[in-house]
Amino acid sequence: MDDLKGRVALVTGSSRGIGRSIAMALAQAGADIALNFLSRSADAQAVESQIRQLERRCVTLQADVSSSSDVERLIKGSVERLGPIDILVNNAAISRPQPIEEITERDWDEVIAVNLKSCFMVTQAVLPGMRARQWGRIVNLSSVAAQVGGVVGPHYAASKAGMLGLTHFYAQRLAKEGITVNAIAPALVATEMVTSNPNARPDRIPMGRYGSPEEVAEVAVMLARNGYMTGQTINVNGGWFMS
Repeated sequence: MDDLKGRVALVTGSSRGIGRSIAMALAQAGADIALNFLSRSADAQAVESQIRQLERRCVTLQADVSSSSDVERLIKGSVERLGPIDILVNNAAISRPQPIEEITERDWDEVIAVNLKSCFMVTQAVLPGMRARQWGRIVNLSSVAAQVGGVVGPHYAASKAGMLGLTHFYAQRLAKEGITVNAIAPALVATEMVTSNPNARPDRIPMGRYGSPEEVAEVAVMLARNGYMTGQTINVNGGWFMS
């Protein structure tokens, strides 16, 4: 298990929810953190303040990770201020609960771009540095929706299933280069995204409760430390989907 002290971690969509908890957990494990947010600057600044209290280096960077120019700026800013990125957590996502008949092409394109295309673009941007150093950890936040369909819609389920395909490809291609690539598939974690969805109810979960962001963050830290696990999907879902 690797010590994360001195490692630099970029967590996309880390101003709140699961991303925030992962950023905090990685900082507690010794990593320096690049926080990314789209529009909630005050929330991101609050997370940065908490991380700095842990005596870890931290920067906050606004970027739309579905935009290639923003991704380029995000990676450049992270590297210039913290150094090369060792750990990438692709967490940024949107959820748009909609009846099937109301989903438009625009809805589909936006969900796929934010949830799936961003994962590809940010991964591509950090890989040259990881490959040059022969060390890297990539963690993709998928969802139980990739496995059972979920409670949001086909656009969301497809985007999260696509992340598993990306995970598998990068994992097998990079296995001999010191880079691991894994996915986490949570279900109904108590975040703003979940609690605002009328279709998300804790009675859907065998354990009868929502998960906590911290329970997901524990798994992300484990994956960042482990150099032998790659290409895996870790299900943090209270028993909704069993593998």
